[in-house]
Amino acid sequence: MTSLWLRRTSTSSSASASRIGRNGRRAPAGALLARGMAAAATRDRGFSSSTTQNIRPVKKVMAANRGEIAIRIFRAARELGMETVAIFPKEDRRNLHVRKAMESYQLNTKGELGPVDAYLNINEIIEIALAHGVDAIHPGYGFLSERGDFAAACEQAGLIFIGPNSNVVDQMGSKTAARDLAFKANVPVVPGSDGVVRSVEEAIAFAEEVGYPIMAKAAFGGGGRGMRLCNNKDELAEGFVAASSEARAAFGDGSMFLEKFVVNPRHIEVQIMGDKYGNVVHLFERDCSVQRRHQKIVEIAPAPLITPQMRENICRDAVALARASSYENAGTCEFLVDEEGNHYFIEMNARLQVEHTVTEEITGVDLVQTQLRVAEGYSLPDIGLSQDTIGFSGCAIQCRMTTEDPNLNFAPDTGRLELYQLGEGMGIRIDQSGYQGLIISPYYDSLLAKVTAKGRSHQDACVKLYRALDESRVRGVKTNIEFVKKVLTHKEFKDGVVNTSFIEKNPQLFDVLSQSSQAMSMLKFLGEQIVNGPLTPIGTAAVPARTQPPLPEVQPEEKLSGLRDVFVRGGAKAFAEAVRKNDGVLLTDTTWRDAHQSLLATRVRTRDIMTVAPATGSIMRNAFSIENWGGATFDVALRFLRECPWDRLEEMREAVPH
Repeated sequence: MTSLWLRRTSTSSSASASRIGRNGRRAPAGALLARGMAAAATRDRGFSSSTTQNIRPVKKVMAANRGEIAIRIFRAARELGMETVAIFPKEDRRNLHVRKAMESYQLNTKGELGPVDAYLNINEIIEIALAHGVDAIHPGYGFLSERGDFAAACEQAGLIFIGPNSNVVDQMGSKTAARDLAFKANVPVVPGSDGVVRSVEEAIAFAEEVGYPIMAKAAFGGGGRGMRLCNNKDELAEGFVAASSEARAAFGDGSMFLEKFVVNPRHIEVQIMGDKYGNVVHLFERDCSVQRRHQKIVEIAPAPLITPQMRENICRDAVALARASSYENAGTCEFLVDEEGNHYFIEMNARLQVEHTVTEEITGVDLVQTQLRVAEGYSLPDIGLSQDTIGFSGCAIQCRMTTEDPNLNFAPDTGRLELYQLGEGMGIRIDQSGYQGLIISPYYDSLLAKVTAKGRSHQDACVKLYRALDESRVRGVKTNIEFVKKVLTHKEFKDGVVNTSFIEKNPQLFDVLSQSSQAMSMLKFLGEQIVNGPLTPIGTAAVPARTQPPLPEVQPEEKLSGLRDVFVRGGAKAFAEAVRKNDGVLLTDTTWRDAHQSLLATRVRTRDIMTVAPATGSIMRNAFSIENWGGATFDVALRFLRECPWDRLEEMREAVPH
């Protein structure tokens, strides 16, 4: 992709202008453009705050993440005049976020860690940040975003962690600690275990007390990992072990938490924002009920069919919980709402959510920029945010476009994006990191893009999002586009009455047609014809002959002689005289040249030619010459066969000396 940023020239003598990332490429435009923007932004902000002495301006921000969320952070930071820094392991070097940052630095240069573990290496991330003048680190979501030790490491290194402080991250990262806090704040919670449950026996004892069904979930972590619904004792015994193992692999801790399962609930979450001075506001709610195996697929803001009183109650409790924890920066309080409209707190995500886009669309508040300003030390009133000034209009729906195959139980797919065109138009927002030609690797999350539609109503947003997906063309890997389209056209979804069992109750949603492309099929056909020849059956009933070709008789070396022997013994004059005296036809055989240049060129290796060389030298000993060099010899040998063309010539000369 072409960057519109200015780029530093190689003739610059400035030390700051010669910084090169670990990947060996010079940082784009960067600093010169960004410094000017930063100065202008600082002048133009004009905040009137009694807390200006606590402001710590951020000049350079790192995204300790990858993909679309890293790009989202970079864009928000650039608009505030900040420089941006990306990190990446070797396996992720072609991801778009590496190009979108002003500076990019490679992780794990010694290759000691895996592609995912590289993004979890706290020490190296801090080291890179300090070495390159980074002021603040934004963790995005996933990876280190809810690791209190990462927030603490940033604080200890003198870096701004763009999120809550490490104590709050630790507190909210523990479901049991978050429940205790909810009790103290008089926020209703689902009946659950008093603390961490570490054995199957403890789990069964709790279930016998509160009754089934029971949800076993990882005490630390989130994202739907380490969760099992258990309807009886046997399922609990098996599910507890499986969920604990999954949690240990995902979060490094297999501790479990148990709670009574609410039947057919809606999953409603509230976006909150706090500052360092005790101010907390909510930005209304989102409905995340459309889930598959506890993984969100479609998110809606505001939640459909929520009464004003329900909205007031759930948002009030979210703010109360945030205030009770002295919460600062962005966070999300998640609730289950039962069929009677009662809500129960389940957990708080102390980070930015994947689905923050729908809240931004209906409120007009840039959540990432707000995070950055709060992290600098500005209060919410400083940046014009108070509960009275925050409202919403219309409806926004986001879907997660993933590289998963619905026909193979949503198995992640990998490959090259041969065609990548996403639907656009009025009311459509796309957050992505894909591009045509990108190789989708098996190492990371399958999220390819987030497509968000904004409309005047829920139904209007449904139509817009469906249209955008229907216009999208993604080839080379399987996607969930057709599955999401079926969700959007389902009557229950269009009416806004879905709950967390929506997908489970509608198995017909999985009956999707495989994606196809006439253009790509035609190109594949033409390629087959060009490379392998016509595939049309021969127009005859005759059976092909099965004649075994006879092997030629090879004469002993001492009996062989040819025109080259005349040249070697008598030189050019003797050779010319022998040619003139020859009464027959002098032949030049080009078989070996065809082995270099024809369709066999990428198949015939030197070892193959050497195998037939004795027979060729014997049969063709009376020929004028054997042609074995063409203009494409170098190209074939070096590009396709990985062989030295000069070595090939020497071996052929030695094998056919006459």
